[in-house]
Amino acid sequence: MLHLPQTMAAPDSVKPFSPAETQKILYHLQQPTVFMNMTCGWPVLHWTAEHLSGCLGDKPVRFRLGRKKETNSPLFETQCSYVEARLVHFLSWTQDQLGTDVGPFSEYPFSEYWAYADYKYIAMLFQDQPSMYEDVKWSEFGFEGRNGRESTLWIGTEGANTPCHLDSYGCNLVLQVQGRKRWYLFPPEDTANLYPTRIPYEESSVFSQVDVLHPDLKRFPAFQRARAHVVTLQPGQVLYVPRHWWHYVESVDPITVSVNSWIELDVDDVARVSEAVTRAVVFAIKRAQSDDNTDDWLNPTEEGVSSHNENIQYLNLAVSAFAQRQKDLCHSQLNQDLTEIHPVKRDFRGQIREKSDSARDSAPFSVPFGTHLIPVSPVRSQQQDLAEMRGAPSKDLDVKSCRKSAENCTVSSDAAQRTEAASAVRLQQGKHECSPGLTQSRACDCPRHAIISTNDLLDCLVHPDIITRVTELLLKRQTGSHSTPT
Repeated sequence: MLHLPQTMAAPDSVKPFSPAETQKILYHLQQPTVFMNMTCGWPVLHWTAEHLSGCLGDKPVRFRLGRKKETNSPLFETQCSYVEARLVHFLSWTQDQLGTDVGPFSEYPFSEYWAYADYKYIAMLFQDQPSMYEDVKWSEFGFEGRNGRESTLWIGTEGANTPCHLDSYGCNLVLQVQGRKRWYLFPPEDTANLYPTRIPYEESSVFSQVDVLHPDLKRFPAFQRARAHVVTLQPGQVLYVPRHWWHYVESVDPITVSVNSWIELDVDDVARVSEAVTRAVVFAIKRAQSDDNTDDWLNPTEEGVSSHNENIQYLNLAVSAFAQRQKDLCHSQLNQDLTEIHPVKRDFRGQIREKSDSARDSAPFSVPFGTHLIPVSPVRSQQQDLAEMRGAPSKDLDVKSCRKSAENCTVSSDAAQRTEAASAVRLQQGKHECSPGLTQSRACDCPRHAIISTNDLLDCLVHPDIITRVTELLLKRQTGSHSTPT
């Protein structure tokens, strides 16, 4: 077990990294990392659930509810229950006392359910209290003018979780305000091991079919090759989640509050075209009438089902934006092979970066890891360590609160919470695996005539590798190169 030294909380006026230094660090980070001592003095650290209840008063908030039970399948948002309730009802519900007014939560026994108010845009929640935006100071991370207006609020009970997924665009900065959240992160290289799916469909989100805490290794044998990076985020910490890193998040304290800011460090035009292609394919197939096409496939975060014409227009706009920005960068690049065309480097406002920014990206730079900047390390191996990821004593990256400047910001780490999959992995050793990525069963049990469902077909059609190839072909066609790519 690794024990990191304690460090004193930085005074409000002195932070370990200046905004310019922090921005440079973010552009060079390639793995999830915890920023220490950067938020002491931020007013948002007073945003406990009780404080927010007073601020919101009678304003209702939508909560997602799920059962507190172990399964071998992810609980997607399409499978949850939902209520509109005041925060005061939520707080009363969490106390689980008979005779207490819990409003619409009365239909959901606290002993059986968890609740999550997730994806709540602060700009909408507090549109009549805009001064609260200033309580969040992302400008100290180098994003001038960015505050709570561009952030989301998350309030949950113990067990509340977000299914394992990756974000197609941008990265995330997550500030923990109240309670602790445990993050299980997987690198982009583990995409095949996590069995990606676009059902439920949410723009810019790719979900995993695997319950990463209780994996069904018979259905998803490749998951045993995945490498989890695990961290328990505590108040005052900021977690940086790089683009395309998979993450499953679970609240581990009775009440948790966090603030999330999704940021595009580089606007990736190719990714937008890929997402437009995916959207057109998913909507076209899922709108078609079919005996097995009756599932609730559209994530609640989506506004609704758009027509094929609208999706094609969306695709054309994305391709046009790609072509125009390539032209703005250098007209001659339009005749080069697509593999040699790099997306235009743009800042988080969408403006093309100056040459100095490009020089900053290419210049040698060593990320200053230390007591103020702590990388989230992987577990040693899936077979050895995932068995204890769930339910074991907390031995992962735990950082104590720096809510008050007089408190210490400390970290204790062996960078590993584990899951109980290892015993199941050992049971799978020696068994016949039909083929990588396919359902695993006993040596002579492989089904010869499995029925292919609409979603099976869709998972293949919008697999990330296929979408990447289609996008490449489409952009080559539209930029004047009609030769078949190798």
